[in-house]
Amino acid sequence: MLTLASKLKRDEGVKTGRAPGGPSDSSHRVSIRDRLLIKVAELEANLPSTCKASFPDENKLHHFQLAVSPDEGYYQSGKFQFEINVPEAYNMVPPKVKCQTRIWHPNIAETGEICLSLLREHSIDGTGWAPTRTLKDVVWGLNSLFTDLLNFDDPLNIDAAEHHLRDKEDFRNKVQDYIKHYAR
Repeated sequence: MLTLASKLKRDEGVKTGRAPGGPSDSSHRVSIRDRLLIKVAELEANLPSTCKASFPDENKLHHFQLAVSPDEGYYQSGKFQFEINVPEAYNMVPPKVKCQTRIWHPNIAETGEICLSLLREHSIDGTGWAPTRTLKDVVWGLNSLFTDLLNFDDPLNIDAAEHHLRDKEDFRNKVQDYIKHYAR
């Protein structure tokens, strides 16, 4: 189980020459972000069944990847990779998320930008980021972009939304073509 708490204890013991659990060195500070990331293992345990998180560098829990494999809807059978970076100012600002998989989606640009209200630092409708939000909310929000949060009325990728309005079957075919070429 990967936890920041065990890593911090181990690192503190190495840096100070003390055994973990011994007297602490008050000059060693841990950021609020890192304190909030201590429970990353809980995130892994509470993921939707269609999601899998991975940590390319176990020493950087603030940078991880999320794979979403929808089991229903237009995007069923695709595997979409997201890169999530948690900034130092977290939880006052939202994580930075980018879709690494090319996709034909009204709320995800082909270049990877994502339109998801909880990722907005400032939101008119009050559904944007708030310090009470968690990484779990982000993961569940990204997962929902493929089902109930799929929004053709407020698109980021206007061409995809208009395509859906014009011809739903052709839209479905183009989505499947993108999955075949980019999301396997």
